[in-house]
Amino acid sequence: MEPVEIGDEELAEIGLILEMRRNFSMSVYKDKCMKRRISIRMRSCRCHDAAAYCNLLRQSEQEIDLLQKALTIHVSQFFRNPSMFEKLRSQVLPSLFVSSAMNGGKLRIWSLGCAGGEEAYSLAILLREHFAHQLQHTAVVIDATDIDLETIQAARAAEYNEDRLKDLPDRIRARYFRPNGSRMWLSQAIRDMVTFHQGNITALEKYLPHDLVLCRNTLIYFTRPDQEKILNGIADILPQGGILVLGKSETLVGEVRHKFSAICPVERIYRRVSDCA
Repeated sequence: MEPVEIGDEELAEIGLILEMRRNFSMSVYKDKCMKRRISIRMRSCRCHDAAAYCNLLRQSEQEIDLLQKALTIHVSQFFRNPSMFEKLRSQVLPSLFVSSAMNGGKLRIWSLGCAGGEEAYSLAILLREHFAHQLQHTAVVIDATDIDLETIQAARAAEYNEDRLKDLPDRIRARYFRPNGSRMWLSQAIRDMVTFHQGNITALEKYLPHDLVLCRNTLIYFTRPDQEKILNGIADILPQGGILVLGKSETLVGEVRHKFSAICPVERIYRRVSDCA
């Protein structure tokens, strides 16, 4: 079946159905991305035009759930972009542990748009492998947030296909994973280091301050105004000296650029500076 073209009117109608039935707004996402993912669902359902798909959505609660999941899902893997994790290990985390020791001995890390939890669990493994001594003296909190409840539940279960582990060294696989049928199960010790929450990335005012925020490969799905809103929300929860990590294809936009200085432009790692800086 060929890809189905979706016009702006059809997109608006689908968006209205989602908003009325699931209180889910597509307005913050880029139209091109939404149309592409809706088209994939339409092909899966063998709907030849948008009108037929809208009729299906009105009749099927299951398809509404599947569409919402398709619109928000992010595919990840453990230690995605290893060079970024190496920069965290060698430069960023040592500095944050020093700062935390001077500020009450607590370090808060947040994975935004956490998908299946691979990024958050990678951070936990990194800490366990390279900062065991610091963990004895510093209370580290790793929070992870995604908008989709089913995705969060899967992240908590921490059971993964082999392809999600392809960047892991053999010793890490052996130490922290065990086979469970055709899948791999993450050790309880690492799972216990991460707390997952269902939440909306555009409503960051509800969250506590964090010292390190990773928001990688998530902003690309949002419109420019909402990218600025999200980045300003992150800036508000980062203390001076706090760290933001974006994805390789993302960058700071708008006035929020003045609230950060680049630590490593290649890896998109930025430090929160004073608003008066």
